[in-house]
Amino acid sequence: MFTRLLGLLVLLLIAGTASAQSSLAPLDTSSPRGTMESFLEVTEEVGRRYSAYRASNELATYNALHQAGEKATRLLDLSQVPPVARREIGRETYLLLWAVIARLELPDPAEIPDAYTSIEGKEKSQHPTRWRIPGTAITIARVEEGPRAGEFLFSPDTVRRVRNFYEITKDLPNLRPVPVGDPHRASQLFTGWMIPMAWVEALPDWANTAVLGQVLWKWFALILLFGLALGAVIWVFRWSRRGPRDGSLRSFLRYISTPLSIVVFAGLVRYLARYQINVTGNAAEVPDYLIEIAYSVAVVWLIWLSANQIALAVVASSRIRPGSPDSHLLRLAARTLGIGAILVFIFRIAHDIGIPVYGLVAGAGVGGLAVALAARATLENFMGTLNLFADSPIRVGDLCRYDEETTEGWHPVGRVESIGLRSTRIRRLDNTLITIPNAEFAQKHIANLSLCDRFLLNTTIGLRYETTDDQLRFLLAELRELLHAHPKTIHTAADPIRVRFVGFGDYCLNVAIRVYIITSDYNDFLAIQEDILLRVMTVVKQAGTGLAFPSRTLYLTRDGGLNDERQQAAEKQVRKWASAQTLPFPDPDEDYRKQITDTLDYPPEGSPGSNA
Repeated sequence: MFTRLLGLLVLLLIAGTASAQSSLAPLDTSSPRGTMESFLEVTEEVGRRYSAYRASNELATYNALHQAGEKATRLLDLSQVPPVARREIGRETYLLLWAVIARLELPDPAEIPDAYTSIEGKEKSQHPTRWRIPGTAITIARVEEGPRAGEFLFSPDTVRRVRNFYEITKDLPNLRPVPVGDPHRASQLFTGWMIPMAWVEALPDWANTAVLGQVLWKWFALILLFGLALGAVIWVFRWSRRGPRDGSLRSFLRYISTPLSIVVFAGLVRYLARYQINVTGNAAEVPDYLIEIAYSVAVVWLIWLSANQIALAVVASSRIRPGSPDSHLLRLAARTLGIGAILVFIFRIAHDIGIPVYGLVAGAGVGGLAVALAARATLENFMGTLNLFADSPIRVGDLCRYDEETTEGWHPVGRVESIGLRSTRIRRLDNTLITIPNAEFAQKHIANLSLCDRFLLNTTIGLRYETTDDQLRFLLAELRELLHAHPKTIHTAADPIRVRFVGFGDYCLNVAIRVYIITSDYNDFLAIQEDILLRVMTVVKQAGTGLAFPSRTLYLTRDGGLNDERQQAAEKQVRKWASAQTLPFPDPDEDYRKQITDTLDYPPEGSPGSNA
């Protein structure tokens, strides 16, 4: 008993192995005869597997039938069929061709050209590269190029015209037994293992009436299936938009739920339409086209959201300011990645549905040149943005001066509020907001005042021409002492204090003052500058002179003139310096300079924060 069971098990294993090897065995397409014989053999195999599936209606028998059908489509040259529709068109073509050939009188296999044979003393005989079934336009031709070059397959013209062949022969009787009757009609009624064939056959006749190559109930099922999937995607989309997109992981997951749902429902629709409902006829290609587009849209959507999420997450970190060039360029990189993905998938979809992609690329090149010429100003501003990003002369929040020359009503000093891809916005000191195109802004002389560790006080005062030379010497010496004594000034060998009589003006004697102020805050600099200038006015008064003004004076009465007492005191002090050889010209003595350093009070007496 055990020996018999063991022998039976061995026989079953051998039979299963032989069946698997038969399913995996390659088809003979080396000649028209081999292709024709392979077609007849695989047709018998499909008939047997169809009968087995009808008898059991199980998943295993369905998968075996599906594999045999996929094997049969490899006998067809589908190179001129869009890649998206090759499976459905190949299956439909095979079934129609099966129905047609079953009604034709085929020649003896010996009359069909075989593979090349060697002739003694000669080269291989030149058999024709094409062969037609006698009395028909059904052609088996050799493939000249591509991955299947050299194989003999049913020609693209046969694939294109097979529906016409079927319409011509559908009323003729079968000359050979066909287990499925009319293969095309059997395909229209055929369903997957989830929909028993008994249910289909129990439907009323009107439900199984063919409309555009597909029975009516399948049209209703297909419309219902797409409607439910679309409704589910719309519901997910509305749910995902209930909360704001703030750059958090939670909002990102909520937003990508829509493209993910498209992928899931598109895959479900494809499976049900292709393997369960079994769409046929003119509708066979539609689900594949729509689902391929849906997949591409979902992938592009996911890439777009993911790239923007990365940019938002980086910008949201403390390393990058929201309005800085870095943040804008990160967003630009994300958008560029998204646009690149969109273009890639557009060309991929175009290729899959049969649109000539190379022509589109050439047209896009010409169109891109036209767009570039039309958008020259925009490109210039974008290049200006890249220059600002590369040099980084300013950042958001910096105080800057963006021009050397000033005119009345123009204040080229302000705080940077944002640096965009096209323009930069600056809040001027008078609180007005100015927008400067980046192409123009990048060409300006930009001084970043926020990066200064010191500010330069550089001014010129004009004294009245009544000032004597000794008064002027006294004033220069006092001003130098003032600036050396001030605690907020810098006086080093590299950055000395300069108070010089620089020339004779139209109406005044010009004295230039140049000194660096120790501060990095512009408002603080203005306060220190104000304090120094007020002290300068006091020194001018002490010297007994005055500041000149551009005007003409007509004396109609006696003028008190300058203060003679202070004038004499100033001149006396200069003579005293000269006699003691301590005249501070051209510069004060180094010991005296150290002696007076930081001897003034700042802030001055009477102001908040003073020590007095």
